[in-house]
Amino acid sequence: MATALFLAHAMPALTDRMLVVDAERFPREKFCAGGVGARADKLLGSIGVSVCVPGVPVNAIAFRAMGRTTVVREDAIGRVVRRVEFDHELLQIGLRRGIPFSGGTRVTGLTRTPRGYQVDTSAGPIHARVVIGADGVRSVVRRTLGFQAARYRAQAIEVDTDPVDSDLERDVLVFDATRRDLPGYYWDFPTLVDGQEKVVRGVYILRPTDGPAVVEIKAVLEAELATRGIDLGKLKKKRYAELVFDPHVPVSTPHSLLVGEAAGIDPVTGEGIAQAIYYGAAAAKYLAEKLPAGELDFQDWPSVIRRGSIGRDLIVRSLGVGLFYGPPRANIEAFLHASPEFIRVGCQHFGGKPWSKAALLRASGRALWHTGYFLAGRVPSLPEPGGG
Repeated sequence: MATALFLAHAMPALTDRMLVVDAERFPREKFCAGGVGARADKLLGSIGVSVCVPGVPVNAIAFRAMGRTTVVREDAIGRVVRRVEFDHELLQIGLRRGIPFSGGTRVTGLTRTPRGYQVDTSAGPIHARVVIGADGVRSVVRRTLGFQAARYRAQAIEVDTDPVDSDLERDVLVFDATRRDLPGYYWDFPTLVDGQEKVVRGVYILRPTDGPAVVEIKAVLEAELATRGIDLGKLKKKRYAELVFDPHVPVSTPHSLLVGEAAGIDPVTGEGIAQAIYYGAAAAKYLAEKLPAGELDFQDWPSVIRRGSIGRDLIVRSLGVGLFYGPPRANIEAFLHASPEFIRVGCQHFGGKPWSKAALLRASGRALWHTGYFLAGRVPSLPEPGGG
């Protein structure tokens, strides 16, 4: 729907020639921690879209590892929403703008035709000049068109709980990387469920596509909850998978391209809402140039993605996998505690704010210092608590 909204804004005459197809009927539950960076809301705002749903404002990010928690505050960097509400409201905005929608319609396959594709669905065939695969981790479009698998996949498990005394303030997103055997992290995000203050707590794990997970995330979540006096056995457990970005995997073929999680999202944190919206804006701009010219081989879509803001962001995060979850992990953890400036830059990016050049310079200097420690086979001592 984000792609359709941006394309309808760029090419209004195409609005009634689009069709957004979804296997689900809305509103529908969508398992997701629900963190929306303000940069996503700002990008939607550029076309006059405001997704007004209940949420919890985010003004800080906390990083926890090595027995320490570093909190960095930066006002108005995002919010935590419930996807059942956010997605339904986004759909309603699209419908109000005249974008055709077919809910409860499952795509079962695609067949190439001289002018595009025949899309086979549970409601019958649809003939399309262009197919945009925005169908998530189990993308039928990606699988049917034979796109290769990404190097990594991700899994997550989450639960909604009442707050506990040990929780930080309700405007803080907590990322806990204490478990070194976990190529991922535990999280605490404040949320609202039917107007009640809750905390969505979960575990994210990254694993090779062709290999098993190294730890059982349910066991990790159970242990983390136990330290907070919460019994996992009494809670509804929500499991889901995520498809992460791989810069070396093609995401287009003639008359078809992939966006959002079908193309891949952030492998380090699993963040996907903002990325999906940025993909949609990029695809709309791309199609607004290609459709009038009749240039529908889409061979350059992957390079357009890589050169754009969404691609640069995801490439940097892909390169970060080996740092955050590989041999330098201890040094990276020490660096983040010693360099709240780096976390601040991350907060500013999440919030769509200009980066502090001074903070970036200070973080860069510390990064070189920590790199020297890693090359020497050492982990620097933690700084004294405080700051941020």
